[in-house]
Amino acid sequence: MSIRVSVVIAAVAAVGCGDDGGAPFDAPVDTLIDAPADPRVLVVELSATVNRNVDLLFVLDDSPSMVDKQTQLAANFPSFINVLTTFPDGLPDIHVGVVTTDVGTKGAIDVTPGPAIGQIGNGGCSGTGDGGNLQTFGAMVTGTYISDIRQTNGTRTRNYNGDLATVFGAMARGAGAGGCGFEQPLAAMRRALDNNPQNAGFLRPAALLGVVFVTDEDDCTFKTSAMLGPESAALGPLHSFRCTRFGVTCAVAGTTSDEMNEIGPKTGCKGSVDSGYMTDVAPYAAFLRQLKADPRLVVVGSITGPSMPFAVELRPPPGSTTASSSLAPSCSYAGGQGLETADPAVRLHALLDQFPDATSRSSVCEQDAADGLVGIAQLVLRRLGMPCLGVTLADAAPGQPGLQVDCSVEDVVGSTVTPIPACANNPTAPCWTLQADAAMCGFGDHLKLVVTRSQPPAPTTVTQMRCLLP
Repeated sequence: MSIRVSVVIAAVAAVGCGDDGGAPFDAPVDTLIDAPADPRVLVVELSATVNRNVDLLFVLDDSPSMVDKQTQLAANFPSFINVLTTFPDGLPDIHVGVVTTDVGTKGAIDVTPGPAIGQIGNGGCSGTGDGGNLQTFGAMVTGTYISDIRQTNGTRTRNYNGDLATVFGAMARGAGAGGCGFEQPLAAMRRALDNNPQNAGFLRPAALLGVVFVTDEDDCTFKTSAMLGPESAALGPLHSFRCTRFGVTCAVAGTTSDEMNEIGPKTGCKGSVDSGYMTDVAPYAAFLRQLKADPRLVVVGSITGPSMPFAVELRPPPGSTTASSSLAPSCSYAGGQGLETADPAVRLHALLDQFPDATSRSSVCEQDAADGLVGIAQLVLRRLGMPCLGVTLADAAPGQPGLQVDCSVEDVVGSTVTPIPACANNPTAPCWTLQADAAMCGFGDHLKLVVTRSQPPAPTTVTQMRCLLP
């Protein structure tokens, strides 16, 4: 492949973002982080100090309607592992844990759970559900999570029997589809990682933490079990539209809970702030950031319904013949159980918005989960320091021979940003170039970043490459 660098523009340094140190749910929190103005996308991050440790937490929806999605996740997990094994010296040193979105009827500020609702085992909710405790669902694992660690002699120490993808597949399918229909993925994530004694050993301080949400509904993490009260004029029917009505606001046709209850399309939607029933999203992002001394050690992935289109329609909720306001699906596909749908995951996407350059999003309505899992695996490898771009680059000058890219490279040490010129324009070290390496880089244009230096970078250096994509 012929590669010529024709456009190189220094990227604007990003401003560091603070956190609230795990603030209580009613405390002031950071405002949403604006997306960077640079149209180029972060494609490579090279850390001077290599980190092989990765803790992966999968937050799986186990409510009715998830059978087909869990099956797809399990069937395509080998694609995830195949990408991770392209890391130098093979699979990183990983912990893999699974929690469900069922945390029962206990709200974020409740002292005790509220009354049980519905039919337990078929969408009903009771107590604290699975409580954010890691689950193996009978898979051949010793302990509560998968551990696969490379030793200095090249062998690996594992706590499971059989193939890694098969074992995880058994965990994913084992979650089942009988859990609480008021899914609380944000609460489940926090309860899993907030000094939960049942999950001791899973979270390693220096490891990269990856949190992956897999659900066909939006987050319904509520403040108090009053959210699950019986049908009333204030709350409406007891079904999951309450999560939308009180947990989401829209700039157009949804600025209040009453407007959210009205039928029709809505735009400019985001997680509610200061709702009387639902938690704000921002404290959960702040919680994740404060888990690590280095905020770069957190990445977040989602396999959910797209956040748009967003509309409220009139239809009977599950188990009822009386039509009422309901959230319209944002995607659908023909699955093994018939027509499968997913709701717009506005609140979960609002969480991902808090982690610029550290997220991977895909639709749970894809015919299989392979693309979504590959994207998450590539995100993990990029943050670990894989030099591969993993994407297809835009041709900045299609009328000229060869691929001419619009990319920038810079060294980042704390708040200090130092641009690095392309070797084609400035052959004096340090400089950068792109090299084709199909053996190492099995995706996109099969390109990797190579930085030529006259001396090693400082140990805390992170080299970042941003490129314009098609």
